[in-house]
Amino acid sequence: MEGLLYLEDGTVFLGKGFGFPKTSVGELVFNTSMTGYQEILTDPSYTGQIINFTYPLIGNYGITESENESNEIHAFGAIAKHICFEPSNYKSIDNIDQWLFNRKVPGLFEIDTRAVTRKIREFGAMKCVISNENISIADAKKLCEESMLRQDYMKTVGTKEMIHIPGNGPKVSVLDFGVKTNILNELKKRDCDVYLFPYNSTAQQLLSVNPDGLFLTNGPGDPKEATEAVNEIRLLLHKIPIFGICMGHQILAQAVGGTTYKMKYGHRGGNHGVFDKDTGRSIITSQNHGFAVNAESILLTGMEITHINLNDRTVEGMKHQSLPVFSVQFHPEAAPGPNDSSYLFDRFLTLMKGGTLHA
Repeated sequence: MEGLLYLEDGTVFLGKGFGFPKTSVGELVFNTSMTGYQEILTDPSYTGQIINFTYPLIGNYGITESENESNEIHAFGAIAKHICFEPSNYKSIDNIDQWLFNRKVPGLFEIDTRAVTRKIREFGAMKCVISNENISIADAKKLCEESMLRQDYMKTVGTKEMIHIPGNGPKVSVLDFGVKTNILNELKKRDCDVYLFPYNSTAQQLLSVNPDGLFLTNGPGDPKEATEAVNEIRLLLHKIPIFGICMGHQILAQAVGGTTYKMKYGHRGGNHGVFDKDTGRSIITSQNHGFAVNAESILLTGMEITHINLNDRTVEGMKHQSLPVFSVQFHPEAAPGPNDSSYLFDRFLTLMKGGTLHA
């Protein structure tokens, strides 16, 4: 199959197609991870996005049964320099080409992914069309101009009904904006009794199981679109310990009176350095976000900044000065990425058992 990538500024990249023959419109982003393509493509936070992988070889260890972060591929497309059609891994059950085909997701390869990345870094994340159906450049241009990108996917990608994952430890209400499997795994490792709630759950419903804590998950889209969730979380700030990750972090910032903004091209990869003010240590983190919390906006809200990105000084974490409430922008559950920050789940357990965020 011939492949085409059309950017909203008129730039065209030609390559070869793999996966399912399809034309999709989405937001073009890049990810710098050297491994973890399966986890990345199945991360619900990538809903609506077309991922340009900067690592030059994708698919070399195939697809396994244990590395999905959800039950489906949420990205709208994948772009790579080279694709491995004959993976080498005793656990592999499929190659990436067949995997994308079975899940009706288009892919492109033989694309200059470094040029695509430099384009995004210079001009920012942008709308694009990915196609491996031999459409014309004129048709791609028309489709790009006529299509609108949704910004409220966090309302629809998560569970549609409450799900109970039994455990013998602290009881946790999880508000699902597009949760990754490994977040739930980290809670299960600590024997938490987990209740996963859909996006439209009310504060009363979240409290109905008498939880020891509230967890706010990752998810896709613009946090400003999550007005219903912001309003419900605001009602819970003084009632229960709260831990938020990524989208949950951004929504929590709005709930306390802060604001968020869209970054030029975001942070996506498994090698982002972050400074933890509370421990005085730097950690390497897994990240996937296109929005960030405005630092000045939370200064008079009772929150204080706890984590700073070492590359661009953006806010990577915060905690309340008197309430058991904290959040981080990065992904302590990794998958893919390092486990440097998994201690944050232990910190949440401490809060649910009556501990404090302050020494």
